[in-house]
Order: sequence, then structure tokens, then C-alpha cells
Amino acid sequence: KIDTKKIIFSLILTMLLTLALVSVCLFFVGHAHPQEISGNANVSALFAFGDSILDTGNNNNLTTLSKCNYFPYGRNFVGGKATGRFGNGRVFSDLIAEGLSLKPLLPAYHDPNLSNNDLPTGVCFASGGSGLDERTAKPQGVIWVPDQVKDFKEYVTKLLGVLGNQEKTNAIISNAVYLTSAGNNDLVFTFWTGRSQSTISAYTDLMVTWTENLLKSLYEMGARKFAVLGTVPLGCLPGIRKIDGDISKLCSVTENQWADTFNKKLSVMLNTLETKLPGAKFSYVDMYNSLLGLVNNPQASGFTEVADACYMPTTSPIPCPDASRYVFWDLAHPSEKAYQTIAPKIIEELKNKLA
Repeated sequence: KIDTKKIIFSLILTMLLTLALVSVCLFFVGHAHPQEISGNANVSALFAFGDSILDTGNNNNLTTLSKCNYFPYGRNFVGGKATGRFGNGRVFSDLIAEGLSLKPLLPAYHDPNLSNNDLPTGVCFASGGSGLDERTAKPQGVIWVPDQVKDFKEYVTKLLGVLGNQEKTNAIISNAVYLTSAGNNDLVFTFWTGRSQSTISAYTDLMVTWTENLLKSLYEMGARKFAVLGTVPLGCLPGIRKIDGDISKLCSVTENQWADTFNKKLSVMLNTLETKLPGAKFSYVDMYNSLLGLVNNPQASGFTEVADACYMPTTSPIPCPDASRYVFWDLAHPSEKAYQTIAPKIIEELKNKLA
């Protein structure tokens, strides 16, 4: 005999449980990753220009020694793949793209497998070894920063073709964040080797002028939100210290002074430029003090090795077992853990200043 009351009761109970489950799911959907949702509200895409701090693989098919699409680079990347990123995993531009809720990886514009679906949320134009000075990029066979801007112009045409709508294209361009890192190689490769035949004061003035021209050229193409990286503490890089023969100290003073000189001038220029370009917003990203903090107090962030790099091809071709213990992955680049440590504060600053 069928018990009608029990059937009705079971149906009602099932409905109530279903409603409760739906409510819980909706709650978590509405409250999951609130920073990501708010962070993406006013940022359409991320475009990266400059050097190896941001390069995600644009050098792979160039005739240059400045490439890293081979083991052990990418050892801690998804699938352990060497993608052309100058590190053991993701690089700084990837983390910024993720922090702005765009995507976990920023694809290289010159990647042959670049998808049209990647274009609307941004790509990377940066080229490892490049700089503001033509004498930095050209001898290495890498993409000079002004030529990266030409690539961006080509990109805009492609984006318009994909979207088929000028208004949508303009909206993406104007609401994107433009991330730049240039100056590290100019100071090390061109000034330090004497190619510039200049004083540090005069050369950093030139570098600031070149940076201003870069930002203005992007502004003229519709860019309005700029995140401009200062140079890293060059004197703390393991490669610089070893060449200097100053391995007893954590950082070489002279090269850090060069970097500091440029960074201070760069910061002042950005503040001035913001008053000159209507609608433009600028955020100076202090890579110098962010990384110097890790060098001076590594234990606070779980690092145990500052002086040496995890991977030193000339002296230690076999990389260390655990790169997360090292501030520096190789002779010239921070580890993924170092980037991950400094990124959250910088991402919050970008959200506050560029939203």
C-alpha cells in the first residue's frame, strides 16, 4: 500500500533541501574572490612592454642569445614547461594579470599559438634584454621598446578585426592597464659597459625622456592607465655582484645608486606627466624597494638564500632543489616566489590608483 503522506512529506523535504543547497551555492558565488570581482570592474585588459621582468616568450623565435625556452627555465611552471619566461615559473606580468582578475597567464604577442580569444584581455609585447636605448636592444637582436609599440599598433588592428566593432575596441584600449618595465638593461648593458659614453646623471635624464616618449606614444593611441616599473636593485643581482667581485656583500653600492638615481627621476616625471595628459592615470611601481626588502630581511618571507641564485649556469648548471627558498632564480632574475611575495601590495596599489 502506498503511503501518500510519506510521499508528499519526502517531496516537500527534497524541495526544501534543494532550495537550501541553491541558496548556499548562490551565497558562495556572490562572495567568492571579492577582490577579483572588484578588481576587474574597471580594467579591461593588460598590456606589457619592456624587458625580461615582463616577457612571457616573445624572444623564443628570435635570433638572439637572450632567450630561455629550455630547461631548467619553467621548471615550476604549469607542466614544467619552458615557455620563454625568464624564471622558474610565472613572471611579474602574469601575476599582475591574475591580480587584476583578467587571466592567470599573459600570453606573448609573438607566440605562434596565440588565440584570437586572448586578444581582448591583453597580451605581452616585452622582450627580454630590451631597453629604452636602441644600443641596448639592437646588438642583442631583441625587440627594442619603440618597436614593441609598433607591435601594439598592429595588435589594435587585429583586435578590431576580431571584435568587428570600433567602439568595443576603443573601450578595451582605454580601460586597459599598460605595464612597462624598462631601464634595467640600459643601465647594465649600455651604461655600465661604456656604450653610452655618458655620466650617470646625463644618461638617466635620457632614460627618463625616452620613458616619457614611450608613455606619450601609447597615450596618443588611446592608453589612459599606466603602471610603470622602476628598475630593480641592480647591485643585489647575483650576476652583478660576481662581476664586481663584491660577493662578500649582499648588494653592490654603485649599481644600486644608478638604479636609485633613475627611479627617483622617473617617479617625478610620472607625477608631472599626469598633470599634462588629460584623463591619464599613472602608478609608479617601486620594484627597487620591494625586492630590496626581501634581500635585507629574507626570513620574514620564508627565504633562506639571498646571495646566490638557484640556477647559475656558469658555476652551478644543476639548479637548486627548491627555488622558493631563493630570492633570485638566476644571475639576473627574481624567483617566482619573490614575485609572488611582492605582488599583492603592488596589485592593491594599482587597483586604488588606476580603477
